[in-house]
Amino acid sequence: MSLLPYAFARPFLFGLDPEAAHDLTINSIARLQHSPLTCLYGEQRVHDPVTLAGLQFPNRVGLAAGLDKNARCIDGLAAMGFGFVEVGTVTPKGQGGNPKPRMFRLPEANALINRLGFNNDGLDAFLANVQKARFRHAAHKGQAPMLLGLNIGKNASTPIERATDDYLTCLDGVYPHADYVTVNISSPNTQNLRSLQSDEALDALLGAVAERREQLAQQSGRRIPVFLKIAPDLDDAQIEVIAATLLRYGADGDGRANNAFGVIATNTTLSREAVKGMAHAEETGGLSGSPVLQASNRVIGRLRTSLGKGFPIVGVGGILSAEDAVSKIESGADVVQIYTGLIYKGPALVRASAEAIKRYGAAA
Repeated sequence: MSLLPYAFARPFLFGLDPEAAHDLTINSIARLQHSPLTCLYGEQRVHDPVTLAGLQFPNRVGLAAGLDKNARCIDGLAAMGFGFVEVGTVTPKGQGGNPKPRMFRLPEANALINRLGFNNDGLDAFLANVQKARFRHAAHKGQAPMLLGLNIGKNASTPIERATDDYLTCLDGVYPHADYVTVNISSPNTQNLRSLQSDEALDALLGAVAERREQLAQQSGRRIPVFLKIAPDLDDAQIEVIAATLLRYGADGDGRANNAFGVIATNTTLSREAVKGMAHAEETGGLSGSPVLQASNRVIGRLRTSLGKGFPIVGVGGILSAEDAVSKIESGADVVQIYTGLIYKGPALVRASAEAIKRYGAAA
């Protein structure tokens, strides 16, 4: 249990501009992560191992991408008890993202709206930070306390018809350092990005990624899974298209998952139905937090029906309690990720969620 309960820190952080609070938090974790002061926010890791996509996850609760875009805090985040941490989204070239202000709290709904726009320092800086993470050195000795996902995207300046080039550039760079790679095609804050979720565009992208991944696997002698991150704002027909495409590349002829591909459901939503009338509700960007829970769970359930048992699904969106985390597993997810819940509830949510999922699994 952390020595500094988050309830003491939250009023101070929520008194700051949301992006200023985010930057302060990341900078503080980066400074403290290799010191005894990690005990201020650290949580004991729950032991609940599960094998998914050929990887053994120490427990079923991870951190979603977006909090640590430049991979500066991997060791500090590992101290919070996550079974896996995903950093990024990284793009080939550094970019500043969208103009500020671009992050807004909706406390009445335990929600955030952001339109950051893949702001990051670029692939070279990202990889340098990943290689500094001490837990990665422990991994070579079989002592890794968690798994690491690296999330990749396209630059805003890259035309959508050349998006695949950016994803392949990033895949080449991150492949040697990742336990899994996430292809993010679902952020609403990069123009036309979500169009890559359509039938022909998705097939072309996954086909290129699959081919390059096989080349990298042959060169390196290790074959890592690729997860596709999708949006919650999809109708049943769109989900069916995505599922069929994933099965084309991520399942063998008998329909069984081949540990090549998985899916992360979901990213933020454009819907404002659940927050109508609230301050900042009409700000442009993706809405995260409690209002996304049911939409995300709907997508997860539909994917599980379409993909069948065994195909890897990571559930994310709206986890603000241990019960929310279990609802993802009940909907069909294998493991879950948290982001906005960490901002509202603090690191104790990680342990509580992991313990609840462990109890659920034992009772099932």
